[in-house]
Amino acid sequence: MDYFNPNMNITEANAVSMLGLAHVGDGVYELLTRTMLCSKGHTGVGDLHRRTVAIVNAPAQAKAAERMLPILTAEEMAVYKRGRNTKVNSIPQKADIGQYHAATGLEALFGWLYLLGRTERINELYAACVEED
Repeated sequence: MDYFNPNMNITEANAVSMLGLAHVGDGVYELLTRTMLCSKGHTGVGDLHRRTVAIVNAPAQAKAAERMLPILTAEEMAVYKRGRNTKVNSIPQKADIGQYHAATGLEALFGWLYLLGRTERINELYAACVEED
């Protein structure tokens, strides 16, 4: 198994729970963020951590999801909504329930795309997520 390129088929990816997809997607989104920050010349570990946390927290991801939604395909929107509507057991202190659900939907979609090996699409959506306001 190549864990950097899992290339699951659609049946296998759809068999993963929404929270499982969000778990994978959380890692994918954070890795993309860390990579983006390093590529922009941020090198201090404290600065990198602070900037990463500012981008990957639930309120920031909820805003990112809003920017991403208009360009989702119907299939991607269905995954996002299933992730968003999944029952969660806890909510971070600095996020409201709506933000946390939106962030979970975003992460589930990123996890699903990653497991399918759709890295080009992940890059397109990530670019939309982090575009400057």
